[in-house]
This record gives sequence, structure tokens and C-alpha cells, in this order.
Amino acid sequence: MLRQTSKAEKMDRIRGPIPADKTVTRFGLIRHAETIWNRERRVQGQLDSPLTSEGEQQADRWGRALKSLPWTRVLASDTGRAVTTAGIINAHLNLSIETDPRLRELDWGRWTTKTIAQIRAEEPREIENQESAGWEFTPPGGEPRRRQLDRSREALLGATARWPGDSILVVTHDGVIKALAQHLCGTGYTRADSVRIKNYHLHWLSAADGELALAGLNAMALNT
Repeated sequence: MLRQTSKAEKMDRIRGPIPADKTVTRFGLIRHAETIWNRERRVQGQLDSPLTSEGEQQADRWGRALKSLPWTRVLASDTGRAVTTAGIINAHLNLSIETDPRLRELDWGRWTTKTIAQIRAEEPREIENQESAGWEFTPPGGEPRRRQLDRSREALLGATARWPGDSILVVTHDGVIKALAQHLCGTGYTRADSVRIKNYHLHWLSAADGELALAGLNAMALNT
């Protein structure tokens, strides 16, 4: 009779072998489900719009899919859309949920609530300058991209110190995932060296000895 693969073995196939002399904390990062402003292609930043009905259904499907992996807890951005997504998912996982404001999306300043098309029409030179600024990208009145990277790294390394060896599902934002991925790939965050992050996928990071590492980008499609 064939032996059934355990949840732990499934996780090991995704994340690779764990060094015997290290305590490794695993993070599975996902962005929140679809919101009304996502559908309108409107910048949300640190403001919120509700999940669409499709977004609620997405989160429910994700919870069913993610239940097959051996999570120990859920960590979420404290924005409404991330908390709502995490709550729907956790109806299937039944784990402890904590929030951390350091996992919020970039503060887009005066560009918040506008579509990218509007911004390009109203301030073409400014957005062109910002898009070529790489890590120094800073929306007018908003937050530097490098600051978003720093605070999200602090959040994950802080979680590692609190829960060493755990497997943590992190419900956050596209900007957080992109910043971490670009940093860990060592790129300048320009169009020429951009790392491709697929929407609605699970991405693996690991942490050991106070350092983060990529363990699998675009590792699992959630909208299937």
C-alpha cells in the first residue's frame, strides 16, 4: 500500500531541506483578496476599500487550499482588507491571528484614491521621475519605498524572534511582497531589473540567524 504524504513532507518539498544546526522560521506571504478599488485600478495605499464579493470568495477558496499546509499561526497587516482576508482564510485554519502595522502597504500620499491613469495625466513628469528612482521612490506626501522595506523586514524578523521555528501565514500587500523580493534578489527596483511577482500566489521566505532569505517566489497559485 502506498504511504500517504504528510503535511510536513509536503511543506519540505516546497521549502527545501532545513539545516540541522539552525532554527528556521518559515513565512508564506500572500496579498489580500480583491477589493473594490483593486477592481477600479485605484491606489489604496494605507486607506481601505471593502473586499468585492469575488474577493470574499477568493479568500474562502484560499483558506481551503492553504489548509493542506502545516501553519502554526497567521500574521496580517492591520489594514481592513488584510484583516478581513485573514479572517475568512482562518475560518478554515483555526489559528491564532495577530496584526502588525509594519506590514501595511506603502503610504502613497496625495496619490492615494487616484488611478494610475489619473496620476499619469495630472503629473506625468513627477510620476516618471519617481518610477525611475528605484528604492528612493516616494509619492508626494507619502512614504519612501525603502522605508516600507525596512519596516516589513523588521516585522518578519520580530516574528522570528517571537516564534522561532514556526510556519507563519502572512497576509499583507503587493508592495510589501515586491519590496522584500526585490531586496532579497539584490536588485535596484527599476523596470529593467524588476522581479516578477504573480498576483494571487503564495511566496515563501525563511529566516534564520537574524537573516531573511527567499525560499520560493510564485510557489503556489491561489486562484485555481
